[in-house]
Amino acid sequence: MYTYKLGLMRGVAATMGVALAAMAAAPTTAFAAGADILVPKPAEFLPALIAFIVIWLILAKLAWPVIIKTLDAREEKITSDLQAAADAKEEAQESVREGKDIIAQANREAADIIAKAKREGEEERSKIIAEAQASAVNIIAKARDAIDSERQKTMVALSAHVVDLSVEIASKIIGDALDEKEQIELAEKYLLEVGDLNEE
Repeated sequence: MYTYKLGLMRGVAATMGVALAAMAAAPTTAFAAGADILVPKPAEFLPALIAFIVIWLILAKLAWPVIIKTLDAREEKITSDLQAAADAKEEAQESVREGKDIIAQANREAADIIAKAKREGEEERSKIIAEAQASAVNIIAKARDAIDSERQKTMVALSAHVVDLSVEIASKIIGDALDEKEQIELAEKYLLEVGDLNEE
């Protein structure tokens, strides 16, 4: 960069030198054209040229290195800022990618949790239904057992009552002709018949 700027500076100096030499070589032509405002008079030209060269050398020795150094520093800062901006952009893109990955992972985990909750809910529902059905079957079985037991008790009580009633009726019809042994035999026979009827 420094070489480029130094070459540019030398090119500008060479161009100005050529222009000044051309003007020095043909001062009369310039005057003849009426350009005395732009071209110095011959008596002033040589001191002006020397002053210009002195100023140019002073600037080249003192000012140009500072200017070039400042331009180099500015160029380095711009390059550094551009690199920092590119790095920041890359980091931002990486952060966006990571954010998208985190969101996708969170969505997958949420879907897994929902699916698991549905499965567990379905399993719990099936378990509750199975328990309710088993409980209903047990209740029905117990109710049937209770009904059968009550029916048996009722039948026994009814049979005993019927026997007593039958013996009483038979005693009234037959009279006192039946002794106790015959009454017992008659009752047992009746009970056997009632039992056969119940079994049918």
